[in-house]
Amino acid sequence: MPRLMYLFLFLATIPTANWMIGNVGTTCIPQGPCLIPVAPGLMAPSGVLLIGLALVLRDAVHEYFGPKIVLGAILVGAGLSAFVAPAPLIFASGIAFLLSELADMAVYTPLRKKRLVMAVLASGIVGAIVDSSLFLWIAFGSLDYLTGQVVGKAWMTIGAAAFLWWQKRRNSNPSP
Repeated sequence: MPRLMYLFLFLATIPTANWMIGNVGTTCIPQGPCLIPVAPGLMAPSGVLLIGLALVLRDAVHEYFGPKIVLGAILVGAGLSAFVAPAPLIFASGIAFLLSELADMAVYTPLRKKRLVMAVLASGIVGAIVDSSLFLWIAFGSLDYLTGQVVGKAWMTIGAAAFLWWQKRRNSNPSP
């Protein structure tokens, strides 16, 4: 995948996730989020999967463009959300996403050179917990969907880590 595609996808995940929270789900709560199932009996606001993907894409953007571009992309993505989501949701998303991406970067950066798959997995889980806690509290004044949020984001992180592991293994053992 071309390097710019990672940046474009990262930028697109933030406003798309914010739009989904108010518009896509199996259940939409008045004055609250639209929800999707993330595990049996476990619901989460519908943007959860895209934000889980964003946490992994952030790592790719970091690899290809560096931390300054990551921070700029976070701000641009939050700004793009202004076109698709209400102000309180944008504020909650922007603060939660900025702080979770900084936490993600703090875990990812020291691990990335020696253990890339572990760096993606660990930073994604840390980012998911920080993002979920802050977003739910700021946006809805509740942590009711915290477990669902973390589980939903963890699915994306685990999937990306598994893909990286497979790709790394495949590249180190080329076929004849």
